[in-house]
Amino acid sequence: MDCEFLRQRIEATKAQIILYEDAIMQLSTGAVQSYSLNTSQTTQSVTRFDLNRLQATLDSLYNRLATLEARLTGSGTINAGPAW
Repeated sequence: MDCEFLRQRIEATKAQIILYEDAIMQLSTGAVQSYSLNTSQTTQSVTRFDLNRLQATLDSLYNRLATLEARLTGSGTINAGPAW
């Protein structure tokens, strides 16, 4: 894969992480009742009821970031599970 492409994807993923973290922080502190989340592709209004979904998406973004960074540096990622 092209290193420049990976760098661009890493930066785009980091920007998405910041958006989701900001939304989660605003909603979880009780400062706002709803939050407008603009991901550059869509704009959606989220509420406190969406916190679980937002957190799951944030976790997925962090996993994507780790994978992209591993590809860029040439190291691998390991998905381990229980041995039973």
